[in-house]
Amino acid sequence: MDANKLKKSNIILIAEACDNHFGSLKNAKKMVVEAKKNGANVIKFQHHLPDEEMLKKVPKSKNFKLSLYEFLKKYSLKLSDHKELLLFSKKIGIQYLCTPFSFKAAKELNSIGLKWFKIGSGEFTDLPFIREVLKFKKPVIFSTGMSSIDEIKLVYNFILKNRKNEFALMNCTSEYPPRLEDININFINYMKRNFLKAVIGHSDHTNDIITSIGAAAAGARIIEKHVHLDGLNFGPDRDVSINFKQFGNMAKSIRLLEKSLGKEKKIYPKEKMIRKWATRSLYAIKNIKKGEKITKKNMWSIRPGTGIPSRFFDKIVGSKTISKIKKGNLIKKSQLRKKI
Repeated sequence: MDANKLKKSNIILIAEACDNHFGSLKNAKKMVVEAKKNGANVIKFQHHLPDEEMLKKVPKSKNFKLSLYEFLKKYSLKLSDHKELLLFSKKIGIQYLCTPFSFKAAKELNSIGLKWFKIGSGEFTDLPFIREVLKFKKPVIFSTGMSSIDEIKLVYNFILKNRKNEFALMNCTSEYPPRLEDININFINYMKRNFLKAVIGHSDHTNDIITSIGAAAAGARIIEKHVHLDGLNFGPDRDVSINFKQFGNMAKSIRLLEKSLGKEKKIYPKEKMIRKWATRSLYAIKNIKKGEKITKKNMWSIRPGTGIPSRFFDKIVGSKTISKIKKGNLIKKSQLRKKI
């Protein structure tokens, strides 16, 4: 995940499958296939060991009635599932990514050959956990939801002191779903200016695609979006997930958009053709005699742009002619005594 290489390459599109497979390896494989088919570069799952990551009784989110502990106990994938999904993803040509929610889960994923890690917003300030994951010397993507700017700076500097790998910071709002006013797409520009060693991306929790496209336009190099299979969207992530058709539309839009994200300004060949007729030249609005002065009363601008550019208007006012110029004709340099 080299930042310089990534600036020159396509935006990485991550389909976040989360737990929308509901514990079914068959569903999970279907999500891998759908992600590949709809333009994702990466399919991401989550590795939960509930007793390692939370107490049985934790405050519940309002977006889901079942306790998270009970849900994860029932629907989490096993390590053997992740191993099979990793191999299956490689086989069909899509990268496999996974979020561990405990250090034991991270060690297990590392043991099956996971090549990079995602750290969720809830673990973003868990410095001892982060330090241990960084020791794997593999790229890590960090989501920054629920964190203040000071906390992001603290973790960023902590990563720089402990890292032996590339890393990314994701702009993120951990609301389910978020208010559009809370997304703050332009914070991506702040992140790009202030966290120069990190690749900057955007993890999106809306149930639409517009903010992800906006994040790509703002310069995010990674876009992560929750996805669900049609007819299977009843879990904790139901309000923040889109279907794969929507993901495909987002991918197509971003691929078109990124063609227009250059920083160069020049006159392009197709513009040069249009420039000849669309820009303006100076011409005589009255008959002008030989030896007569050019004034603001006998000259103005008109198309095409094949004569003296109209930006020279003030410069040639007062210049005497060396030949007559008929009304309605473009003024030529050769007809003027003054050189421009």
